Amino acid sequence: MSVSPPQLHGPEFEADPHPAYRWLREHSPVHRVDLPGGAWAWLVTRHADARRVLADPDMLKDPAAGDAAWRAAGLGLPYDHRPSLVRSMVNVDAPDHTRLRRVAGGAFTPRRVRALKESAERVTADLVDRIAASDRPDLVRDLAYPLPIAIICDILGVPGADRPEFHRRAAVIDSSSYEEMEAVAATTDWFDRYLGELVEARLSEPSDDLLGDLVEAHRSGELSRDEVTSTAFLLLVAGHETTVALIGNMLFTLLRRPERWERLRADRALLGPAVEETLRLESPLQNATWRFPRKPTTVGGVALEAGEPVLVSLLSAGRDPGRYDDADGFRPGRGDAHLAFGHGAHFCVGAQLARMEARVAVGALLDRFPGLRLAVDESELRWWPSMIMHGLFALPVRTGR
Repeated sequence: MSVSPPQLHGPEFEADPHPAYRWLREHSPVHRVDLPGGAWAWLVTRHADARRVLADPDMLKDPAAGDAAWRAAGLGLPYDHRPSLVRSMVNVDAPDHTRLRRVAGGAFTPRRVRALKESAERVTADLVDRIAASDRPDLVRDLAYPLPIAIICDILGVPGADRPEFHRRAAVIDSSSYEEMEAVAATTDWFDRYLGELVEARLSEPSDDLLGDLVEAHRSGELSRDEVTSTAFLLLVAGHETTVALIGNMLFTLLRRPERWERLRADRALLGPAVEETLRLESPLQNATWRFPRKPTTVGGVALEAGEPVLVSLLSAGRDPGRYDDADGFRPGRGDAHLAFGHGAHFCVGAQLARMEARVAVGALLDRFPGLRLAVDESELRWWPSMIMHGLFALPVRTGR
């Protein structure tokens, strides 16, 4: 085995990052990595260290807590630092985080989740009909992408006439990398304007959707205007991209081993556990978003200074043999918790929604296409070139009609 650190970027790593993370867990579990723009970060790869960092209130989320090199590099989500798009719960700490999370959690009440499940089932049925009629179906393009964006539009109350353009703009963020910053900047400009217009409409006419709730919280003084648009944009990026990747990764995990597909067809009770096992094995988030130590600390025996950027590898933690038996094996129902949705105060507020959408999407395909198979060798598949996301650009299949 090589004694030098592996490459953590490039097509080979993107297609199969697991050998590199295995090397890091064994040889350099808290590893310094170079980033675009001259910055660098500590990458945490073992499960125990990852869990501790995710739950540590002294690991701050506010980008202002980052050191000078990280701030100068202009990194972070959503690729810029305009206050109208980044003042969301993912970029703040308590007590602001607690306040923002309480309001955003209103999107996921039992009543609203039931309605969203009904919507997801209707949208999925229509998408599956189109897949059945397609000569060259692609499960990312034709299902994993349009389903979550339709649900996000429902949550935000995006008018039907605006949805095609909303979809098209969101696709730019999904398919872009740090080398395509002009396209991303133009798209975030568009969302900045569009979400601002939606907020103005809700100020004039209240609505029974999450954006309406956010606007009412602004009207009462609980949220600032920037916090309203930032929270809406967070739901688009975090709530949409991660679900696209989850559905695509789950289908890839099942179809690369046809016996897995057959097992789920024979025992539908395994569908929910298979979602959890996919989250552990192929987390849609490669790394959790940035954290910065409030004060000097030690993680995994490595000294970290205040403000030094930290990335927690959820993808690596999910395959840590120090935490999981048969860590690289696909064993639905193993019952072991994973970190794919985070841990602690910043645990994903939309976790149940993402799980529901994955169950609906994969369940519909199991019902409709018992002979579903990959249409290309898995070596031909292309993965997103991202430090944060882990997902497929496309997943061509044969439906077995």
